[in-house]
Amino acid sequence: MKKIKKLFALLLAGVLPVLVFAGCGNAEDKNGKASSGEMTKVVLNEVAHSVFYAPMYVAIEEGYFAEEGIDLELVTGFGADKTMTAVLTDEADIGFMGCESSVYTYAGGTEDYVVNFAQLTQRAGNFLVSREPVDDFTWDMLKDKDVLGGRAGGMPEMVFEYILLKNNIDPATDVRIDQSIDFGSTAAAFSGGQGDYTVEFEPHATMLEQKGDGYVVASLGEDSGYVPYTSFSAKKSYIENHPKTVQAFTNALQKGMDYVDSHTPEEIAKVIAPQFAETDLDTLTKIVERYHTQGTWKENLVFEEESFDLLQNILMEFDVQEAKVPYEELVNTEFAIEAAK
Repeated sequence: MKKIKKLFALLLAGVLPVLVFAGCGNAEDKNGKASSGEMTKVVLNEVAHSVFYAPMYVAIEEGYFAEEGIDLELVTGFGADKTMTAVLTDEADIGFMGCESSVYTYAGGTEDYVVNFAQLTQRAGNFLVSREPVDDFTWDMLKDKDVLGGRAGGMPEMVFEYILLKNNIDPATDVRIDQSIDFGSTAAAFSGGQGDYTVEFEPHATMLEQKGDGYVVASLGEDSGYVPYTSFSAKKSYIENHPKTVQAFTNALQKGMDYVDSHTPEEIAKVIAPQFAETDLDTLTKIVERYHTQGTWKENLVFEEESFDLLQNILMEFDVQEAKVPYEELVNTEFAIEAAK
């Protein structure tokens, strides 16, 4: 529990000075619309901007949020700690991040804690990139190597270490994992000569390949199995005060999930292209296909108890959680179930 409290304290660093700001959400009228107009303003803070979250961008670009009466403002937090801080301080109405953050805040004693109401991805979205081409890669090749990893306590790093343990590799002694580099900066550091391997999300993994600076040798999503990697969440009070907005938001997301499930990677790439103007369409299609092929996205947004238990087992295995927290407190499935009808 001490480690949870330490993680929670780090998460909240910088929160108190901005608590004086008013919340983003407007009160709903009896029809579920914001009292100030026809469209309901919702500020969504995403942990990162990645093709990994394609169904959400489809929902944006296809106008599904607007169809549901939501005026969506998308903000990138660049890290789960920053996204959670934005939600807790009412800078954002809804957060999109690894659901482990909700466990940390609940265990840390937050009264108005964050509840997960929709799960987007069911596999890890990052890839292991080698400095040199590797034929027939096996995880024991990482022994005594330098690897650029992720933030301690975050899902990317824990899933990586979870895979190492599954392959009888001790992350603490068999591999040298550098966790000092900021999220999103590891690809540049790898290009600059740091590390023998790096763990990267897209589009960074593919861009390293295109530059000849690295080679994708393994998918963490395939090797870890099904893991509840990212979910949408909001403070308990927001969900209680704005249920129709949360339902409309979830409905829009489900439409994005349905589109991705019924269209080709090429079609998906064309729709989300405006979200990734710096990436050419061929590259974008390749990235979408890579995620599509490994079954990254769920068919619906329901966050099952079995998945939440798996998450907590991983947290406990890495000693960042001593006892399980109640699924019923931290997960609300009613909106996702309704949206899937």
